[in-house]
Amino acid sequence: MSSPSSGEMVFVEHTKGVNGLPKVILREVRGCSAEVYLYGAQVTSWKNEHGEELLFLSSKATFKPPKAIRGGIPICFPQFGVQGSLEQHGFARNRHWMVDPDPPPFLTCSPNKAFIDLILKHSEEDAKIWPHRYEFRLRVTLGPGGDLMMTSRIRNTNTDGKPFMFTFSYHTYFAITDISEVRVEGLETLDYLDYLKNKERFTEQGDAITFEAEVDKAYLSTPTKIAIIDHERKRTYELRKDGLPDAALLFSSAVVWNPWDKKAKATPDFGDNEYKQMLCVEAACVEKPITLKPGEEWRGRQELSAVPSSYCSGQLDPQKALQSS
Repeated sequence: MSSPSSGEMVFVEHTKGVNGLPKVILREVRGCSAEVYLYGAQVTSWKNEHGEELLFLSSKATFKPPKAIRGGIPICFPQFGVQGSLEQHGFARNRHWMVDPDPPPFLTCSPNKAFIDLILKHSEEDAKIWPHRYEFRLRVTLGPGGDLMMTSRIRNTNTDGKPFMFTFSYHTYFAITDISEVRVEGLETLDYLDYLKNKERFTEQGDAITFEAEVDKAYLSTPTKIAIIDHERKRTYELRKDGLPDAALLFSSAVVWNPWDKKAKATPDFGDNEYKQMLCVEAACVEKPITLKPGEEWRGRQELSAVPSSYCSGQLDPQKALQSS
């Protein structure tokens, strides 16, 4: 890492954030940036080269452990939602992670200089509620073009010969202009579990997903690329989960969530009207838990990018979104 006084680019800066919590700022030469708190290993900011914020962070977010940070990209592990005996979304998002001093080789492009490796291991306290030994290694990378990549490696380090099961999600809060002017493409015709209807299974009927009420759905057998189209800002977010072999199987689900007005008002760390400026679309493994035997490792990766969109009478130029690069 370069020294700030040298006048050279500082790709990785270790500093303090809200309430003195340690955080890391990643920067790239074009001016894009990302911020990662060691608390929760949570990305809380991702900006393009124009300094525009691409992630939603609630104005009422509390940076006071053990409360999770509302917004950014919380990590749900070892449990998504309330699908188990643990607190909602597990405990990884409200634990203090360490900088990984000796990370294994990651499948990320070597030219990237703006990255941080973090690690979370089992503790005696957590073993009381989830009796397993594990190592969770996370690399957060900011690409030269502004892409944000997150690669997770979860290993079973149990010494008693026991496997363990977990569910997982990158709970990404995208910043949008107006929820009523957003559409999601890539999930049409798929089956989904509706969490607002006791996880009943339905098939998506529309040619794209639009929003006019609360939504909480887990789409199944999803493609490797999903597009979130912000009509008003003429911006398309691309969520890709194709960085690893069999990634479509690893990240079999995509969760789409917006609390809408009533739930937003009932949530203390969420502004009453902030639901209009956010949409969660998450690479996830929620339908079928992942099982790891001792010594086995699971790897999952998501890559986010934001690109300009072109429109004609409200129609998306299809070349800008779902077409493979």
